[in-house]
Amino acid sequence: MFTTNINGEVREATCEQELSAIRDSLEILGGKWKLRIMRYLDARQDQRNTFKKIQREIEGISAKMLSKELQDLELNLLVSRAVIDSKPITVAYSITCYGCSVLPVADTLVEWGLRHRERIKAKL
Repeated sequence: MFTTNINGEVREATCEQELSAIRDSLEILGGKWKLRIMRYLDARQDQRNTFKKIQREIEGISAKMLSKELQDLELNLLVSRAVIDSKPITVAYSITCYGCSVLPVADTLVEWGLRHRERIKAKL
């Protein structure tokens, strides 16, 4: 069982709650692009990250997919969107403090993925 501290109250999650939490997490963060976008924004917190810049620098993502993923991340409070009053109007994106709380999970996935890839190569 997983034990968590929510608002100062220590709770033990049931198996059903654990499975629901995993499902929710994968639904919010899953897919090919969301964690890539978040890691991109985290690495460039001191820059103006416009839609076009993000699309240009994250290889292979289409405008339609980037738009959808940014909307999902914004809806889940992981990314913020700022309209900059310029001509033409510019929209910039940044990772939120709450979004940064996901980054250790992403780091762990990167670490595991690298180890897994080496293990599979060694097996072949």
